[in-house]
Amino acid sequence: MRGSRPTRPTRHTRRSWSENIASVEWRTPPPAVIGSRLAFVARFLGRRLAYTHVITAYEPGRRLVMRTSEGPFPMETTYTWEPHAPAGDHTRMALRNRGEPCGFTSVAAPVVAAAMRRAQRKDLARLEALLEEPAVSE
Repeated sequence: MRGSRPTRPTRHTRRSWSENIASVEWRTPPPAVIGSRLAFVARFLGRRLAYTHVITAYEPGRRLVMRTSEGPFPMETTYTWEPHAPAGDHTRMALRNRGEPCGFTSVAAPVVAAAMRRAQRKDLARLEALLEEPAVSE
């Protein structure tokens, strides 16, 4: 999914804009570097999912790739950011999830894929709304 939004600092975390993510915890000390591990707990299609992502590629401000080999559908999540708009004052973010379903998800792969796309669209709309909120002075 792609979108173009104004660039500005934010304190929003994946937990605050992703409806299905119940919690995220560092399993290695921050900050994010290749090899960092983050434990996620999510709810998806009525099931509780627990999995750990490992950061496999990281270029601050440009690209983040995380992979998991555990859980019902091992996957790779890639975020990319690039300057956008004539003045370069916007950022285009792309989010891609790839994975191979196994277990209960392999039987219902088309349903799972459609549900993931719907959830991702909702999450990105929520992120867009959060980023476009007026800045609050501290």
